[in-house]
Amino acid sequence: MKKLAYFLSGAILIASVLTSCNDALDAQSKVEKNTTNFPKTESDAAQALAAIYQNLNKVNANPQASFFYVSMLASDDNLGGGGTNDKLMQAEDLMLNYRVNMTQQFWIDRYEGINRSNTLLASVNNITLSENSKNQVVGEAKFLRAFYYYELCSQFGNVPLVITPENQLLKPATAAAEWGQILQDLRDAAKNMPATRNSSGHIDKYTAEAMLGRAWLFYTGMYCNGETLANMTSTTYTPLTTVTLPDASTLTKEDVIGYLEDCINNSGYSLVPDFRNLWAYTNKCTVEDYSYTKGKNLKWVENDNAVNPESMFAIKFNKLADWSTTIGYANGYALHFGVRGGQDLGKTFPFGQGWGAGPVAPNLVNDWEIAEPNDMRRDASVQNVNDLPGYTKGGGSDYVQETDYYDKKLAPISCKNPGGLPDELGKVDKFPYLPCFENIMYGVTGWTIGANNLQLNNIHDLVLIRFADVLLMHSELTDGKSVTKYGKSGLNAVRERAGLPDVSYSLTALQNERRWELAFEGTRWNDIRRWHIAAAALDKQTNQPVYYCGNSEKNTAHAGGYIARYNATAGFFKIPESEISLSKSTLAQREGWTGSDSEYNGWK
Repeated sequence: MKKLAYFLSGAILIASVLTSCNDALDAQSKVEKNTTNFPKTESDAAQALAAIYQNLNKVNANPQASFFYVSMLASDDNLGGGGTNDKLMQAEDLMLNYRVNMTQQFWIDRYEGINRSNTLLASVNNITLSENSKNQVVGEAKFLRAFYYYELCSQFGNVPLVITPENQLLKPATAAAEWGQILQDLRDAAKNMPATRNSSGHIDKYTAEAMLGRAWLFYTGMYCNGETLANMTSTTYTPLTTVTLPDASTLTKEDVIGYLEDCINNSGYSLVPDFRNLWAYTNKCTVEDYSYTKGKNLKWVENDNAVNPESMFAIKFNKLADWSTTIGYANGYALHFGVRGGQDLGKTFPFGQGWGAGPVAPNLVNDWEIAEPNDMRRDASVQNVNDLPGYTKGGGSDYVQETDYYDKKLAPISCKNPGGLPDELGKVDKFPYLPCFENIMYGVTGWTIGANNLQLNNIHDLVLIRFADVLLMHSELTDGKSVTKYGKSGLNAVRERAGLPDVSYSLTALQNERRWELAFEGTRWNDIRRWHIAAAALDKQTNQPVYYCGNSEKNTAHAGGYIARYNATAGFFKIPESEISLSKSTLAQREGWTGSDSEYNGWK
């Protein structure tokens, strides 16, 4: 008998609508729930799923340890940033270690989510469900298990593969075994879930098809030469076309293309006509006060909780964030990637304040301007701070790797105080700007921690998969030869939305398009790794112009530089030392992380 400890949350939602799960645990307490009596009913199944989804927000309580955060800072499109004491940010950019357990919380949290998935899957045959409902429940649980393993395996490489709820100490699986399980779970979810776009806040089969494409491309590219460090850091790129799954079936490249085509043709997801309307700075409270968007008839697709037709998998947030419950109900990524330095909001408008993580690397901006000088997405995605009303470089004289550029997609968005607000907020002369537009859009009442809180009032979505990504994955797998519902290849459909002419397909064209379209959405890191171009791409960050505490400097090499660190690690990060100690010798540290030369001691 295994005791279950589920925490039900109204904050854990995905896809494109804001719903809530307020089911109580009936008459039994959490500690009384176990596999002999739970789950048994359809309501129980909903509670168990809510507990699995809750893991998405639990990780957000410590975003700096998460794979999404690492994938941003470690890529060639962002530097580390932060202040002189924010060594973790800089270490992640430099592929170095800071403290023995710098990402342990992410390891713990993701395995908790996996265990919850395993428990539900092991019990599902005991639940009274219709066939359709059972396929939906199983599909969601398998998707989330696969997603959690996708992130763990991307960040740490070979990890223990646990697919049953029993406590056990296991040696790390081979890449073939763990990625085979990830692909099988996603294949099963895509194959068996009902063919209905889900608007209730849950995963649907089309999202599983999209994630299958993402996992397929990473595994078949990253491991196309084999599993050794030399194989993974080789510059040879010939992706696999077939993969044997744990059930002995074979998944082929053509199978994955078929699933993506089903998603494109039948899901109901679509491109938002204007790329700029995807991002929160076009919200109705800010759009006409921001010089870049004023007078352009722009409208955020998520105004007032509207459904975003392009968002397929997103983490939702709400007003319940609190230091005593979980800060993961707020969008901590917005806070971390906000403008550093405590400057007056009027000087950085419309971008709110935060910790200054992930300053945009100048090499991205330079590459983009050279390759696509007329691409409107560059200015829609990157803010040059010299164009802000009164931005002062130096982050309060404590900013490492500052550049002239912030990303607009993840940023907290402020708004002007409209007046007429209760209590202190009614004093417009005292609060001419509010740090989070959400205080106005969703009302100043009902916030657990109170309104006007720059740390916990960012609650706009963190979008993890967009429909544009599906179109680009389809083009990559078909070499741009298949015409989509837009009358052209997915690559050119995405370009057309950006106002750019069609191009002939090439891998270079596809790589560039993914970089421009999906900048700052967490995909670039695994893209450059699976294409076997990571070392060269990362090295372009070396000697780029940066500021250190307000002074002009160059982005300098540490521990031999980006190429040396990538070739020593293949981009996998250090396994937390505490986990190795707990494993009783079943876990060993990854290559590149055992010597003192892997430690980060500070910028200077």
